Amino acid sequence: MKINRKEKREVKETLKRKHGSSQILGNSNLVNQLREQIHNIALCDVSVLIIGESGTGKELAARAIHYLSSRCHQAFVPVNCGAIPENLFENELFGHRKGAFTDASYHQDGVVKEAEGGTLFLDEIGVITPYIQVKLLRLLQEKEYKPLGDSKTRTANVRIVAATNKDLQTLVTEGTFREDLFYRLNIVSLSIPPLRERKEDIPLLLDYFIKKYSRQYRKSITHVSEEAMVTLLSYSWPGNIRELQNKIQQAIVMNTSGGITVSELDLPTTAARDRQNLEFELFNKAKQKAMDDFEKNYLLLLMAACSGDVHCAARCAGKSRTGFWNLLAKHHLHPKQFMGMSKTK
Repeated sequence: MKINRKEKREVKETLKRKHGSSQILGNSNLVNQLREQIHNIALCDVSVLIIGESGTGKELAARAIHYLSSRCHQAFVPVNCGAIPENLFENELFGHRKGAFTDASYHQDGVVKEAEGGTLFLDEIGVITPYIQVKLLRLLQEKEYKPLGDSKTRTANVRIVAATNKDLQTLVTEGTFREDLFYRLNIVSLSIPPLRERKEDIPLLLDYFIKKYSRQYRKSITHVSEEAMVTLLSYSWPGNIRELQNKIQQAIVMNTSGGITVSELDLPTTAARDRQNLEFELFNKAKQKAMDDFEKNYLLLLMAACSGDVHCAARCAGKSRTGFWNLLAKHHLHPKQFMGMSKTK
């Protein structure tokens, strides 16, 4: 039985939607809220500003918005604004006509044309110059642009999704980013949480990266040592998921024992981190924060070691199941976040 063009398109769109949302890994409250926001934003064809630290997965969020939208059958075109020299940026965006400048021996379309009908993702939007900001503002306001050397104005049917790890509002106040462009980009904003605020997702991310790179490098990694797990859960991850991915990749490449140990992770010791991050707070506030951090890290480690088995974890902690459930609820943890994890050795 042959599948017609319409059916093929529907199957393709279904796969893209599934792929888009499945790439955002995690079961924490923050990630569940993020997925819900992405689903809501995807339904409305407006400009989006994604805010988050480097390595948090801003492009993954942008792709999810695209794949879950009505534009999913057209192109998703990513552009790293920080990697394009200012004198080439306008040409990269809008293209040029033959003879527009000395070396322009042929017509060339820009990324706006490439993204026609789809989504143009502008990463590191905070670095673009005032001149390019004016050009981009016209594209957002009028849906129009003009290739270099062309007298004809063209209409663009693209959705703009921008991302930044900078505070654009501060840049507006400083006068380095146009206020009108900021509001055009920021019709809807999406904030991506840093990994240090969603540490309960580390076991799931760890499991994913171990499986991925074990297959890629043909290694058999069967466990993570308890000391390594403690280090992974207590580290602040300034480089976020990208840093975690990099450390696990390195550990697997260098691994010869079949298990990841703390020495292979090459992360700062607890004492060194404490010296680097020392902050003076009121005694009671600092004490409560330390207790809460200890509780959450202890629960994360214990639940990962017990693969989400509450009975096992409560017994190891010397607490009743009810008392242990109350602790989990206090820190917004759920057993399903840890199910399927290999028990640490």
